[in-house]
Amino acid sequence: MRKKFFIFGIIFTSIASLLFFFKIIGPITPLFFLGLLALGYRNSKQTKHTILRNYPVVGYFRYMFEMIAPEIQQYFIERSTDGKPFSRNERSLIYQRSKNIDATTPFGTQMHLNHSNYEGIKHSMFPTLVNEALPRVLVGGPDCKQPYSASLLNISAMSFGSLSENAIKSLNLGAKKGDFYHNTGEGGLTEFHLQGGDVTWQIGTGYFGCRNMEGQFDADKFAEKANLPAVKMIEIKLSQGAKPGHGGVLPAQKNTLQIAKIRGVEPFTTILSPPSHSAFKDYKGLVEFIAQLRHLSNGKPVGFKLCIGETNEFDKLCKEMIHQNCFPDFITVDGAEGGTGAAPPEFSDGVGMPFEPALIFVNTTLVNLGIKNKIRIICSGKIISGYSILRAVALGADMCNSARGFMFSLGCIQALRCNNNECPTGIATQNKMLMKGLVVTDKYDRVYHFHKNTLHAANELLAATGKNNFSEVDISIFMRGDEFSNLANLYFPDNLEI
Repeated sequence: MRKKFFIFGIIFTSIASLLFFFKIIGPITPLFFLGLLALGYRNSKQTKHTILRNYPVVGYFRYMFEMIAPEIQQYFIERSTDGKPFSRNERSLIYQRSKNIDATTPFGTQMHLNHSNYEGIKHSMFPTLVNEALPRVLVGGPDCKQPYSASLLNISAMSFGSLSENAIKSLNLGAKKGDFYHNTGEGGLTEFHLQGGDVTWQIGTGYFGCRNMEGQFDADKFAEKANLPAVKMIEIKLSQGAKPGHGGVLPAQKNTLQIAKIRGVEPFTTILSPPSHSAFKDYKGLVEFIAQLRHLSNGKPVGFKLCIGETNEFDKLCKEMIHQNCFPDFITVDGAEGGTGAAPPEFSDGVGMPFEPALIFVNTTLVNLGIKNKIRIICSGKIISGYSILRAVALGADMCNSARGFMFSLGCIQALRCNNNECPTGIATQNKMLMKGLVVTDKYDRVYHFHKNTLHAANELLAATGKNNFSEVDISIFMRGDEFSNLANLYFPDNLEI
């Protein structure tokens, strides 16, 4: 990229000089272009801003649009895949926390408050002291020999292939510095995940990294990697919210020689993972597979991830666990509004249960069957702030995973180029020129700061409720507009805002 930039600069300057010599343009024009060249060179060398590093001059247009036409930016934000786009305030919050900037706002609330749809936390008149230690959760049921003390907030599943090697390295190094885990996604456990951070290895239907020549599960290959010290937990992927009932998708343009070798597939072809597992076909087989992976990993925590569809199936699975007296150490609940780099629109828009009712359903089912004390619930759905963490815990989650929150901490601008290998920030691309713009030594610190500052905000909210521990949190700490709208209507007209 640098070589092309200099060649372009030399040619451009030469043409401008010739035009000036023949008096076709004025004397100021060559100086102007020389200034642009110097500016471009400086931006190509800096490491803080990926867009300006990849697009040294044109990249400024992004910031201009943000300053003079925020509605243009909002147009693109609202094309997020989950139907619930991040607002500019939410993105700003993530950027501030990832850059370790004080995330405070002047002049009161920035929200449009209306008593009929307001939701908030019931603070106490007697708040507790804020705990400076970041919360952790012990994962490991009765059959687990190597329990893992996990952070309350961790990196959700994002594969190498979907993300670039620089993005994966940054995430893992951030996890190392902040002492939280990094989920590999179904693309396999790679060298880029082994930068020193804790890892949850996700096993999808393609069994990448632990498959034989026919694409079936290979127990020996699994055992070899599962017993690496960095691997703290194993997650069986049954389905994901963005495309439940559909296998994972890696577009051909992102399936490079490097990725094809890691996954054991043909390069430059679209990788479509099977919609279901070949290692098991029913509830009994799934429970037995959980036991097998726990044995092969010498007792590490094993769980599964799913998006809820037919609720009777989950109930039957839980009863099979009870029948075999074999339980997963955790269940990761994904919502139908989950994100992805590539999915058929019909699946992302109309299949599966949304995150909140799914989380409530799973928690209620485990409680009613008397097995909640054996299984941790991990939620995966638009966790971006201390408030969303507290809300998820109130609905039944023991821990939270976040994907897009950490992507934004890396510098994602929602360019929606994840599926065509043209991500301008170098995050969701295998294009080496674009990838170079993402400087690992700068971005992993942002991953660390986003995690730390978000959990600290959760601790502050917890203290405001007068509670000392997240285990004390339930839905009673939240208030909704319908709780006090009737009271307000006694004194105010229905259309008056409070």
